Amino acid sequence: MKTLIIGGTRFVGLAITEYALSLGHEVTVFHRSDSVPPGTETATHVQGDRLVDLGKLAQTQWDLVIDVCAYRPNEVSLVADALGDSTKKFVLVSTVSVYDDSIAHNSKEDAPLASTDELLALDPATVPVMEHYGSLKVLCEQKALERFTDPLIIRPTFVIGPHDYTNRFTSWVERISQGDEVLAPEPQSASLQYIDARDLAKFTVDSAISNETGAIHVAAPSGGATFGDVLQTIVDTVGGPGIGLKWISVAQALASDETFPLWVEGESIGMLAMDTTRALTAGLKVRPLSETVADILDELNKQPVQ
Repeated sequence: MKTLIIGGTRFVGLAITEYALSLGHEVTVFHRSDSVPPGTETATHVQGDRLVDLGKLAQTQWDLVIDVCAYRPNEVSLVADALGDSTKKFVLVSTVSVYDDSIAHNSKEDAPLASTDELLALDPATVPVMEHYGSLKVLCEQKALERFTDPLIIRPTFVIGPHDYTNRFTSWVERISQGDEVLAPEPQSASLQYIDARDLAKFTVDSAISNETGAIHVAAPSGGATFGDVLQTIVDTVGGPGIGLKWISVAQALASDETFPLWVEGESIGMLAMDTTRALTAGLKVRPLSETVADILDELNKQPVQ
Protein backbone atom coordinates (compact mmCIF):
# COMPACT_ATOMS: atom_id res chain seq x y z
CA MET A 1 0.00 0.00 0.00
CA LYS A 2 1.39 3.39 -1.01
CA THR A 3 0.91 5.61 2.04
CA LEU A 4 1.72 9.30 2.30
CA ILE A 5 1.96 10.91 5.73
CA ILE A 6 2.04 14.70 5.80
CA GLY A 7 3.89 15.67 8.97
CA GLY A 8 5.17 12.25 9.99
CA THR A 9 8.32 12.90 12.00
CA ARG A 10 7.05 14.09 15.40
CA PHE A 11 4.87 12.51 18.08
CA VAL A 12 1.50 11.59 16.50
CA GLY A 13 2.85 11.70 12.96
CA LEU A 14 5.89 9.66 13.97
CA ALA A 15 3.71 7.02 15.62
CA ILE A 16 1.60 6.77 12.47
CA THR A 17 4.72 6.47 10.32
CA GLU A 18 6.16 3.73 12.52
CA TYR A 19 2.91 1.75 12.53
CA ALA A 20 2.41 2.02 8.75
CA LEU A 21 5.99 0.81 8.24
CA SER A 22 5.37 -2.12 10.59
CA LEU A 23 2.51 -3.21 8.31
CA GLY A 24 4.81 -3.22 5.31
CA HIS A 25 3.36 -0.12 3.66
CA GLU A 26 5.41 1.74 1.09
CA VAL A 27 5.58 4.90 3.17
CA THR A 28 6.47 8.41 2.07
CA VAL A 29 6.79 11.12 4.72
CA PHE A 30 6.46 14.76 3.69
CA HIS A 31 7.92 17.15 6.27
CA ARG A 32 10.03 20.24 6.87
CA SER A 33 12.67 18.61 9.06
CA ASP A 34 16.17 18.06 7.74
CA SER A 35 16.59 14.93 9.89
CA VAL A 36 15.22 11.39 9.69
CA PRO A 37 13.88 9.99 12.99
CA PRO A 38 15.45 6.67 14.01
CA GLY A 39 13.26 3.77 12.94
CA THR A 40 11.88 5.52 9.85
CA GLU A 41 14.90 5.12 7.59
CA THR A 42 13.04 2.69 5.31
CA ALA A 43 10.44 5.34 4.47
CA THR A 44 10.95 7.79 1.64
CA HIS A 45 11.45 11.23 3.13
CA VAL A 46 10.48 14.25 1.05
CA GLN A 47 11.42 17.60 2.53
CA GLY A 48 9.29 20.63 1.79
CA ASP A 49 6.82 23.31 2.84
CA ARG A 50 3.22 22.17 2.53
CA LEU A 51 2.20 25.60 1.28
CA VAL A 52 4.43 25.53 -1.82
CA ASP A 53 6.02 22.10 -2.30
CA LEU A 54 3.17 19.55 -2.48
CA GLY A 55 3.75 19.34 -6.22
CA LYS A 56 6.73 17.10 -5.40
CA LEU A 57 4.20 14.38 -4.51
CA ALA A 58 1.75 14.79 -7.37
CA GLN A 59 3.13 12.13 -9.72
CA THR A 60 2.22 9.18 -7.47
CA GLN A 61 -1.07 7.33 -7.09
CA TRP A 62 -1.62 7.20 -3.32
CA ASP A 63 -3.67 4.45 -1.69
CA LEU A 64 -3.74 6.42 1.55
CA VAL A 65 -2.92 10.01 2.51
CA ILE A 66 -2.90 10.94 6.21
CA ASP A 67 -2.66 14.64 7.02
CA VAL A 68 -1.43 15.07 10.58
CA CYS A 69 -0.68 18.79 10.57
CA ALA A 70 -3.41 20.72 8.74
CA TYR A 71 -4.41 23.67 10.92
CA ARG A 72 -6.01 25.96 8.33
CA PRO A 73 -8.60 25.17 5.64
CA ASN A 74 -6.39 26.46 2.82
CA GLU A 75 -3.83 23.81 3.79
CA VAL A 76 -6.41 21.07 3.16
CA SER A 77 -7.36 22.74 -0.13
CA LEU A 78 -3.75 22.71 -1.27
CA VAL A 79 -3.51 18.98 -0.58
CA ALA A 80 -6.68 18.42 -2.60
CA ASP A 81 -5.39 20.60 -5.44
CA ALA A 82 -2.11 18.70 -5.63
CA LEU A 83 -3.18 15.15 -4.76
CA GLY A 84 -6.96 14.90 -4.87
CA ASP A 85 -7.18 13.02 -8.18
CA SER A 86 -4.43 10.59 -7.15
CA THR A 87 -5.69 9.81 -3.62
CA LYS A 88 -7.90 6.81 -2.93
CA LYS A 89 -8.36 7.48 0.81
CA PHE A 90 -7.80 10.73 2.71
CA VAL A 91 -7.54 10.96 6.49
CA LEU A 92 -7.53 14.22 8.45
CA VAL A 93 -6.26 14.17 12.01
CA SER A 94 -8.51 16.71 13.71
CA THR A 95 -9.40 17.24 17.40
CA VAL A 96 -12.26 17.25 19.90
CA SER A 97 -11.66 21.00 20.11
CA VAL A 98 -13.98 21.31 17.10
CA TYR A 99 -16.96 21.11 19.47
CA ASP A 100 -18.91 23.93 21.05
CA ASP A 101 -17.84 24.53 24.65
CA SER A 102 -21.37 23.83 25.89
CA ILE A 103 -21.68 20.22 24.73
CA ALA A 104 -22.82 17.65 27.29
CA HIS A 105 -20.72 14.83 28.69
CA ASN A 106 -20.92 11.59 26.68
CA SER A 107 -21.65 13.44 23.45
CA LYS A 108 -21.36 11.55 20.18
CA GLU A 109 -19.83 12.69 16.91
CA ASP A 110 -22.96 14.62 15.93
CA ALA A 111 -22.66 17.10 18.82
CA PRO A 112 -22.77 20.83 17.93
CA LEU A 113 -19.52 22.17 16.51
CA ALA A 114 -17.81 25.40 17.47
CA SER A 115 -18.97 28.49 15.62
CA THR A 116 -16.78 29.79 12.84
CA ASP A 117 -18.43 33.23 12.87
CA GLU A 118 -15.32 34.71 14.51
CA LEU A 119 -13.45 34.03 11.28
CA LEU A 120 -15.94 35.65 8.88
CA ALA A 121 -14.17 39.00 8.90
CA LEU A 122 -10.69 37.45 9.08
CA ASP A 123 -8.44 35.51 6.74
CA PRO A 124 -8.22 31.91 8.01
CA ALA A 125 -4.92 31.58 6.18
CA THR A 126 -3.23 34.19 8.38
CA VAL A 127 -5.00 34.33 11.78
CA PRO A 128 -3.08 33.01 14.82
CA VAL A 129 -3.81 29.28 14.99
CA MET A 130 -3.91 28.85 18.76
CA GLU A 131 -6.31 31.79 19.21
CA HIS A 132 -8.81 30.20 16.81
CA TYR A 133 -7.77 26.54 17.02
CA GLY A 134 -11.18 24.87 17.31
CA SER A 135 -12.87 27.04 14.69
CA LEU A 136 -10.01 26.57 12.23
CA LYS A 137 -10.17 22.81 12.67
CA VAL A 138 -13.92 22.93 11.97
CA LEU A 139 -13.12 24.64 8.67
CA CYS A 140 -10.41 22.04 7.94
CA GLU A 141 -12.95 19.26 8.43
CA GLN A 142 -15.48 21.00 6.21
CA LYS A 143 -12.88 21.43 3.48
CA ALA A 144 -11.88 17.75 3.70
CA LEU A 145 -15.53 16.70 3.31
CA GLU A 146 -15.93 19.08 0.39
CA ARG A 147 -12.77 18.14 -1.53
CA PHE A 148 -12.30 14.40 -0.87
CA THR A 149 -14.59 11.41 -1.35
CA ASP A 150 -15.59 9.73 1.94
CA PRO A 151 -12.71 11.05 4.06
CA LEU A 152 -11.99 9.75 7.55
CA ILE A 153 -11.77 12.44 10.23
CA ILE A 154 -10.02 11.45 13.45
CA ARG A 155 -10.93 13.49 16.54
CA PRO A 156 -8.56 12.68 19.41
CA THR A 157 -8.50 14.27 22.84
CA PHE A 158 -5.23 14.89 24.74
CA VAL A 159 -2.59 12.68 23.11
CA ILE A 160 0.04 11.24 25.44
CA GLY A 161 3.00 8.90 25.28
CA PRO A 162 6.69 8.83 24.36
CA HIS A 163 8.07 11.56 22.07
CA ASP A 164 5.48 14.09 23.31
CA TYR A 165 7.05 17.46 22.53
CA THR A 166 4.09 19.31 24.15
CA ASN A 167 5.26 18.03 27.56
CA ARG A 168 1.72 18.32 29.00
CA PHE A 169 1.13 14.84 30.39
CA THR A 170 4.85 14.11 30.48
CA SER A 171 5.46 16.96 32.93
CA TRP A 172 3.16 15.28 35.48
CA VAL A 173 5.07 12.01 35.15
CA GLU A 174 8.34 13.86 35.62
CA ARG A 175 7.16 15.85 38.66
CA ILE A 176 5.68 12.87 40.43
CA SER A 177 8.63 10.58 39.69
CA GLN A 178 11.03 13.05 41.27
CA GLY A 179 9.50 12.56 44.69
CA ASP A 180 8.13 14.66 47.50
CA GLU A 181 4.70 16.26 47.48
CA VAL A 182 3.26 17.44 44.17
CA LEU A 183 0.69 20.24 44.01
CA ALA A 184 -2.50 19.36 42.11
CA PRO A 185 -5.46 21.69 41.56
CA GLU A 186 -9.04 20.77 42.42
CA PRO A 187 -11.51 19.54 41.48
CA GLN A 188 -10.33 15.95 41.42
CA SER A 189 -13.63 15.04 39.73
CA ALA A 190 -12.99 17.15 36.61
CA SER A 191 -13.33 15.08 33.42
CA LEU A 192 -10.22 14.08 31.51
CA GLN A 193 -9.66 11.88 28.48
CA TYR A 194 -6.44 10.82 26.80
CA ILE A 195 -5.12 8.53 24.10
CA ASP A 196 -1.66 7.02 23.71
CA ALA A 197 -0.17 8.18 20.39
CA ARG A 198 0.63 4.58 19.47
CA ASP A 199 -2.97 3.47 19.99
CA LEU A 200 -4.15 6.50 18.02
CA ALA A 201 -1.75 5.62 15.20
CA LYS A 202 -2.87 1.99 14.99
CA PHE A 203 -6.55 2.91 15.00
CA THR A 204 -6.06 5.64 12.38
CA VAL A 205 -4.26 3.42 9.88
CA ASP A 206 -6.41 0.34 10.50
CA SER A 207 -9.61 2.38 10.15
CA ALA A 208 -8.41 3.89 6.90
CA ILE A 209 -7.60 0.44 5.53
CA SER A 210 -11.09 -0.79 6.48
CA ASN A 211 -12.55 2.35 4.82
CA GLU A 212 -14.19 3.93 7.84
CA THR A 213 -15.61 7.32 6.94
CA GLY A 214 -16.73 10.48 8.71
CA ALA A 215 -15.72 11.68 12.16
CA ILE A 216 -14.64 9.34 14.97
CA HIS A 217 -13.67 10.18 18.56
CA VAL A 218 -10.41 8.52 19.59
CA ALA A 219 -10.07 8.80 23.36
CA ALA A 220 -10.10 6.81 26.57
CA PRO A 221 -12.02 5.91 28.55
CA SER A 222 -15.40 6.38 26.89
CA GLY A 223 -17.26 9.08 28.80
CA GLY A 224 -14.07 10.26 30.50
CA ALA A 225 -11.90 9.51 33.50
CA THR A 226 -11.28 12.09 36.20
CA PHE A 227 -8.29 14.36 36.70
CA GLY A 228 -7.80 12.86 40.15
CA ASP A 229 -7.84 9.27 38.94
CA VAL A 230 -5.36 10.02 36.15
CA LEU A 231 -2.88 11.72 38.48
CA GLN A 232 -3.29 8.95 41.05
CA THR A 233 -2.45 6.37 38.38
CA ILE A 234 0.79 8.24 37.75
CA VAL A 235 1.53 8.21 41.50
CA ASP A 236 0.79 4.48 41.72
CA THR A 237 2.99 3.74 38.69
CA VAL A 238 6.10 5.88 39.23
CA GLY A 239 5.85 7.18 42.77
CA GLY A 240 7.79 5.86 45.71
CA PRO A 241 7.58 6.17 49.49
CA GLY A 242 6.51 9.64 50.55
CA ILE A 243 5.40 10.69 47.09
CA GLY A 244 1.88 12.00 46.90
CA LEU A 245 -0.46 14.72 45.71
CA LYS A 246 -1.33 17.85 47.67
CA TRP A 247 -4.68 19.06 46.37
CA ILE A 248 -5.13 22.81 46.36
CA SER A 249 -8.15 25.00 45.62
CA VAL A 250 -8.82 26.65 42.28
CA ALA A 251 -7.98 30.03 43.83
CA GLN A 252 -4.67 28.71 45.18
CA ALA A 253 -3.83 27.19 41.81
CA LEU A 254 -4.54 30.42 39.95
CA ALA A 255 -2.39 32.36 42.42
CA SER A 256 0.45 29.84 42.23
CA ASP A 257 3.62 30.25 40.19
CA GLU A 258 3.22 26.61 39.14
CA THR A 259 1.71 25.54 35.83
CA PHE A 260 -0.84 22.74 35.75
CA PRO A 261 -1.08 21.11 32.31
CA LEU A 262 -4.33 19.34 31.35
CA TRP A 263 -6.21 21.37 33.98
CA VAL A 264 -8.97 23.65 32.69
CA GLU A 265 -9.12 26.07 35.62
CA GLY A 266 -11.40 23.84 37.62
CA GLU A 267 -13.95 23.25 34.87
CA SER A 268 -15.34 19.88 33.87
CA ILE A 269 -16.12 20.16 30.18
CA GLY A 270 -17.95 17.86 27.80
CA MET A 271 -15.20 17.69 25.18
CA LEU A 272 -13.03 15.88 27.74
CA ALA A 273 -15.76 13.27 28.31
CA MET A 274 -16.71 12.18 24.80
CA ASP A 275 -18.56 8.98 23.92
CA THR A 276 -16.22 6.65 22.01
CA THR A 277 -18.67 3.87 21.15
CA ARG A 278 -18.06 4.27 17.43
CA ALA A 279 -14.28 3.91 17.80
CA LEU A 280 -14.59 0.91 20.10
CA THR A 281 -16.98 -0.76 17.67
CA ALA A 282 -14.50 -0.08 14.85
CA GLY A 283 -11.71 -1.79 16.79
CA LEU A 284 -10.04 0.81 19.02
CA LYS A 285 -7.79 -0.91 21.56
CA VAL A 286 -6.32 1.18 24.37
CA ARG A 287 -3.37 0.10 26.50
CA PRO A 288 -3.53 0.60 30.28
CA LEU A 289 -2.66 4.13 31.36
CA SER A 290 -0.02 2.71 33.69
CA GLU A 291 1.80 1.24 30.67
CA THR A 292 1.95 4.63 28.97
CA VAL A 293 3.18 6.24 32.18
CA ALA A 294 5.94 3.63 32.59
CA ASP A 295 7.06 4.10 28.97
CA ILE A 296 7.22 7.87 29.42
CA LEU A 297 9.33 7.49 32.55
CA ASP A 298 11.65 5.09 30.73
CA GLU A 299 12.11 7.69 27.99
CA LEU A 300 12.78 10.43 30.58
CA ASN A 301 15.39 8.26 32.31
CA LYS A 302 17.23 7.77 29.03
CA GLN A 303 17.58 11.46 28.34
CA PRO A 304 21.02 13.04 28.90
CA VAL A 305 21.42 14.81 32.23
CA GLN A 306 21.35 18.58 31.69
